[in-house]
Amino acid sequence: MDVLRAENHRRMPWKNGGGETIEIAVFPTGAGLDDFDWRVSMARVDTDGPFSAFAGIDRTLTILDGAGLVLSIEGEDPITLTEASEPLPFRADVPTRAALIDGPVTDLNVMTRRGRQTHTVIRLTIEGQVELTLAGASNLVVCLEGRVDVGDDPVQIGPQDALCLDSGTISVEGRGIICSICIDKHVWV
Repeated sequence: MDVLRAENHRRMPWKNGGGETIEIAVFPTGAGLDDFDWRVSMARVDTDGPFSAFAGIDRTLTILDGAGLVLSIEGEDPITLTEASEPLPFRADVPTRAALIDGPVTDLNVMTRRGRQTHTVIRLTIEGQVELTLAGASNLVVCLEGRVDVGDDPVQIGPQDALCLDSGTISVEGRGIICSICIDKHVWV
């Protein structure tokens, strides 16, 4: 289990220069914006505008705070995303614009390189104790709100902290909101 504390996350400009991203984890370690296999990050969106394009990347977006945004993905009807919305998967290489509903938002981005990796993102409210099954080759638990203890020899994580974990079933206890992220190698069928 690797503990990734919020104060140690790497800050860097968005690929399109329109804002700042906070990188929680990337693989391979030290990869840049053009050569990662997978990446988990947060971003503060302060103004309406285009999303950065990432060729060959699949992305899932989750709103962490703020009133939300309306996402316009080329070829699709506009989609309204709020804190109550399920995480939204979409292709990161399709032109996409965001329009804020009422002020800035913070979002969680999970990105995987198409043909190499796949991912799933689930947002969970924790009230008490739950058993969480992690089925990916790489797994992360990101705390969005509150504080939770994770594992048999518990590690406490708070807002924007994360854990990288092996696959299996783990105990999560406390009060908070987390995202469970499972990343797997792409399997050709």
